[in-house]
Amino acid sequence: MINQENREEKILHPMNGIPMLLGLLAGIVIMIGIFAYGCVIGNAFLIVPGIVFGFIIFPIMLGGLKVINPNEASVYTLFGNYYGTINKAGFYWINPFCGAFNNTQLNNNSVSLDEKDSGTKVNVNLGFSKKVSLKAMTLNNDKQKVNDCEGNPIEIGVIVIWKVVNATKAVFEVDNYIRYISTQCDASIRQVARQYPYDISDEGDEKSLRGSSQEVAVELQKEIQKRVEFAGIEILEARIAHLAYAPEIAAAMLQRQQATAIIAARQKIVEGAVGMVEMALNKLSENNIVELDDERKAQMVSNLLVVLCGNKDAQPIVNSGTIY
Repeated sequence: MINQENREEKILHPMNGIPMLLGLLAGIVIMIGIFAYGCVIGNAFLIVPGIVFGFIIFPIMLGGLKVINPNEASVYTLFGNYYGTINKAGFYWINPFCGAFNNTQLNNNSVSLDEKDSGTKVNVNLGFSKKVSLKAMTLNNDKQKVNDCEGNPIEIGVIVIWKVVNATKAVFEVDNYIRYISTQCDASIRQVARQYPYDISDEGDEKSLRGSSQEVAVELQKEIQKRVEFAGIEILEARIAHLAYAPEIAAAMLQRQQATAIIAARQKIVEGAVGMVEMALNKLSENNIVELDDERKAQMVSNLLVVLCGNKDAQPIVNSGTIY
């Protein structure tokens, strides 16, 4: 497990942006009026403040107005140092020299939603925003080939529901948190898959990927969570979406399953046939319908078992003579 120093998240409580916006607009209008009046009367003491505040300071301060949408967060830096995080929706004003930071955007402004190399799909549209989404997102790790605990190659696909719970860690602790969680999901799938067989054993006393999907999903969720905890990501759910044998052994395993099913079915048929034969002999004996010696009983048992256990319908033969 990766060991990283935890970065404490500093939640900012900035000023309401509406009063600041109105005040700055009013200040700009007043300073422009002072500048114009100073130009008319030729007074430098009015022109200089009008230029400095009306055209430089107040417009720069307008850059501190920030809009945070619901389920979004913005991480700000000031001259290369972490300044704080806003994770509450609203219209705010902060230091205009602060800049929103999101390394996922800086390193790759167009993170692919369908990466052909890894088969990973992420339903998040990053665009060019530097804000960090706090919404629940889906990562679909399509089919990948792994080995189960018995060494059989299998294909497994997993769907992971996740969200960012600490925007500061997400952008500072890893280079690209979206690609990071995708990579860690691949590693976790291999780690969990090799702990279980594809199917249960003959004794049926062990867990398997196919028969214990709920337990495997919980174990997978815990494994992924351990790997992405320090990046400020929470795994809400992880479940297997696709599970099958690899193509090279799928035919052989299918024959094995079919043989097992046929044997189990035959066993049930034989058990039922023996019971029916026993019941028939007992009824004939109790009702004194006919007296059969051991040889005739054996012949009758044989005939009944052939009829009851055969794959095809039996063709009746009418005996018009004596049975002896």
